[in-house]
Amino acid sequence: MFNLGELRLKWKVFMFLLGFCALLLVILWLFQTVFLNDMYKFIRRQELNRVIATVEKEIDNPELPAILHDIQLENDILVSYTADFVPPQRPESQRFNPRDQRVNPPFEAITKTKMFTFKTGATVSLTFYALITPVSATVSTLRTQLYLITAIMFIFSVFLAGIISRRISKPIEDINRSALTLAEGKYDTRFSGKGFYEIIALSDTLNTAAVELGKVEGLRRDLLANVSHDLRTPLALIYSYAEMMNDFPGEITPEQTKMIMDETRRLTILVNDILDLSKYECEMEQLNRSKFNLTEKISETTERVGKLLTTDGFKIIFNHDKDVYVNADETKIDRAFYNILINAVNYSGDNRLITVLQKTTEDSVIIRIMDSGEGIAEDDLPFIWDRYHKKDKINKREATGTGFGLSIVKRIIELHGGSYGVVSEIGKGSTFWFELKL
Repeated sequence: MFNLGELRLKWKVFMFLLGFCALLLVILWLFQTVFLNDMYKFIRRQELNRVIATVEKEIDNPELPAILHDIQLENDILVSYTADFVPPQRPESQRFNPRDQRVNPPFEAITKTKMFTFKTGATVSLTFYALITPVSATVSTLRTQLYLITAIMFIFSVFLAGIISRRISKPIEDINRSALTLAEGKYDTRFSGKGFYEIIALSDTLNTAAVELGKVEGLRRDLLANVSHDLRTPLALIYSYAEMMNDFPGEITPEQTKMIMDETRRLTILVNDILDLSKYECEMEQLNRSKFNLTEKISETTERVGKLLTTDGFKIIFNHDKDVYVNADETKIDRAFYNILINAVNYSGDNRLITVLQKTTEDSVIIRIMDSGEGIAEDDLPFIWDRYHKKDKINKREATGTGFGLSIVKRIIELHGGSYGVVSEIGKGSTFWFELKL
């Protein structure tokens, strides 16, 4: 069964434009033929009322006969008057005397009688006749013209509707074909919409989406490759030590069991980071906001990490001006700060000095974590917040970091409506920061 909803856009536009032109022709036919006589009479009534208003205004004018004469000549409106009223002078062939035996003339007229009063108190009754000229010949002429106009308009509307419908539908069809190609996984597909602002804007949006999808696909591949590598190494170590312990049960040493425990803990941390990041990105993780002392929490974390790394020569300094309270999820904010701090430890360089600064403004608090490592190249700065973005640094401490730390920081700060960033220069270290509203 025919269904208009299933038609292609081109044919829908074509039919709508054609229907619109047909509607205009029908309206033109109605007004030029069926309603022509009624419209003509309506206009004559309006002219008659305007003439009466003019006469009423000029009733005491000495030139009133001349005014009535001009009205008869210009508007085809005749005036009947009483015996004591001077008639307007018209040529003999154009005079009309209502007292003549031809009171009912052989033509149609719209009549209206009105009593007028002079300033002297005298009155006069004038009857106005708006002549109605037969319009049958006019209708016949217009009908013939309309036949020609209809034929011309039909051909023109079909031609114009075809051009417009094709011009509208073609760029959309091109975009649709490119979208199908993109859906097949070809992320290098580019869209080239033309013709209309909305289509060009849609094309630009889809191009941006294609680029972002390409980036996501690249990250997905890197993620699989990196996670597979990080899983393969500890699993291989665990298996080899377990196999050795199985083959030589009497030679089990604490170092062997510690190796298995360390690698198992590393796998656990990696899996937990992956799960946490997935929850944050899917917004499944809810914030348990509460008012807490941010300065005290940072101080505790800094002191705890500093004590653990004292034997490795690290020195962590925390400078703050006053205690600051924030309304946030205490556990998650501590997690974000801890991740940035461990990142600074991993890339601190030979100096091994890390400085944490707290700065308060009128309505926010900014936490800065500064290291003295090699710094980050400018080309890498936009990507450090991506999942599993790790640079192989010479000074990076072994077996630390899963590649998800900064991504988790990004999601936690975004969930709190805060801001974050990094300032870095090669050879001069990096400064990571995040800001929260007070």
